[in-house]
Amino acid sequence: MKKRLILSILGLIAVIAILAGVKALQIGAMISHGKKFVPPPETVTSTRVKTETWAADLTAVGTLTAVQGVTVAAELDGKVVKIGFEPGTTVKKGDLLVRQDTSSEEAQLPGLAAQMKLARTELARDDKMLVDKIISQSDHDKAAAAYDQAVAQVNNVRATIDKKTIRAPFTGRLGIRQANLGQMLRQGDPIVSLQTLSPIFVDFSLPQQQMAQIHAGLPVRVTCDALPGDRVEGRITAINPLVDSDTRTIKLQATVTNRAEKLRPGMFVNVAVGLAARPKVLAIPVTAVLYAPYGDSVFVIDAQKDGKKGLTLRQQFVRLGEKRGDFVAVTSGLKEGESIVTTGVFKLRNGQSAIIDNTLSPSFQQSPRPENN
Repeated sequence: MKKRLILSILGLIAVIAILAGVKALQIGAMISHGKKFVPPPETVTSTRVKTETWAADLTAVGTLTAVQGVTVAAELDGKVVKIGFEPGTTVKKGDLLVRQDTSSEEAQLPGLAAQMKLARTELARDDKMLVDKIISQSDHDKAAAAYDQAVAQVNNVRATIDKKTIRAPFTGRLGIRQANLGQMLRQGDPIVSLQTLSPIFVDFSLPQQQMAQIHAGLPVRVTCDALPGDRVEGRITAINPLVDSDTRTIKLQATVTNRAEKLRPGMFVNVAVGLAARPKVLAIPVTAVLYAPYGDSVFVIDAQKDGKKGLTLRQQFVRLGEKRGDFVAVTSGLKEGESIVTTGVFKLRNGQSAIIDNTLSPSFQQSPRPENN
């Protein structure tokens, strides 16, 4: 009985030893295969690091104002008897806008004109009589004063008629009508807004530190969210001589063309002032940068060493500068002409082999205009 038990135990030990040996051989083969395994190269898109000339701009947010803009209002009390314009149309200087009731003044004018004519006749007669010394100088002075008074009365009535005949003070576009036919207007009551839309002013401010770079005549580019894709050109025409003591900014005014009249007073716009200096920068696509808290990096594509064929990736830390559209400037870490990976950098690692395939590489632009899909 004991001999049989011992034999069973020895047999079990032999089986376990055989299984352990087989498993050890399998694990050793797997370790050897893992050491010899080379991962397949990663397919990447690439571009060359190149030097570009970027226009040096000073940016700000501005407000559009009309070169000439007023709310036409009544100068005198009176009832509206005629409206001579259509809201929203363009009028020329001197065009009739509104006529108020002038029947009372027109009724007075003939009588006052007759008095002026009589006073003129009497003054001419007194001029001859004064030469002949028939009347005194005092009587002649009274006749001259009477004539001047008659002329003043006529001019006063005519001025009242002119003030009640309201005309466009300058050429421009009218707004919404605020007066109605038959309405009794009081002095100062609004009638209609009149604005000159082309050209148009852009008012904006820049920090006082940039005063040395600014002068009249610098080019200005204006863009607006309300008009996507449109860009209006102009120039700085006025610089405020005072610096705002609260914000330490200086106010500037640019004049831009607005022939299509798409820009309107009161709109806010983005302003870019073009400076004469145009710095050169190393520009790379923004998507080529692997952002991380410990430092930003890119993957440089190098040829494999030791005479082997193929490409390998090298992680290179960089310092970044200004962004412009799809590009970002590199201030240090890269050299012109180096080839870098442009997309999918988050899945790459240092030393990995790579294959370049730019068939699906996106188009990078300084002023991208996404399509409305």
